[in-house]
Amino acid sequence: MKLFLKLTLFALLSVCGAASVIFLSLGFLVSLYAGNPEKTDVIIVLGGDSGLRVRKGAELYNSGYASHVILTGIDERFYRPAHPNWRERRMIALGVPKKAIRVDTQSTTTWEEAVNTADTMEKKGWKSAIVVSDPPHMLRLHQTWSKAFKGSSKRYILVSTKPEWWRPFVWWKNKKSYQFVINEIKKNLYYAVMYY
Repeated sequence: MKLFLKLTLFALLSVCGAASVIFLSLGFLVSLYAGNPEKTDVIIVLGGDSGLRVRKGAELYNSGYASHVILTGIDERFYRPAHPNWRERRMIALGVPKKAIRVDTQSTTTWEEAVNTADTMEKKGWKSAIVVSDPPHMLRLHQTWSKAFKGSSKRYILVSTKPEWWRPFVWWKNKKSYQFVINEIKKNLYYAVMYY
């Protein structure tokens, strides 16, 4: 009986220890695939941000990493090319010429952003892209863009913004990063079932 209790306690402690390690490393896991920028044909600035992604995209453009920018996540119902939305205006204010910016008004999900971008790149003859988003999105973006580009010669590099609230090793201490990580875990599971 003592041996059974010792084994049970050991197993329980092992499971708790493993669960703790997994929980603590979730911030690192979801942001793992962020890379350094390289010269590409186009910079894709994903939608759903409050301005950090636009700023990073403009910074990359102004540093000569690409000569084209695609802004995604702009709802076609409210977009008027003659009256650019706030993201397009901000990018222009940051030094990106309007003629260098394309607006994707068709994509409403991360999956559609990847697929529609792959189609646009094919039509334009572009072979490489920098994809800009926030750190907690990197795992799902890696899986999604890998799937969307599979079988083609196109390549992408994920580049993350640097939000002040993001600390991958203590992600649970900040409410915003906590919400991001938990939502990303759910979305990764959903995407695994629906798209991969």
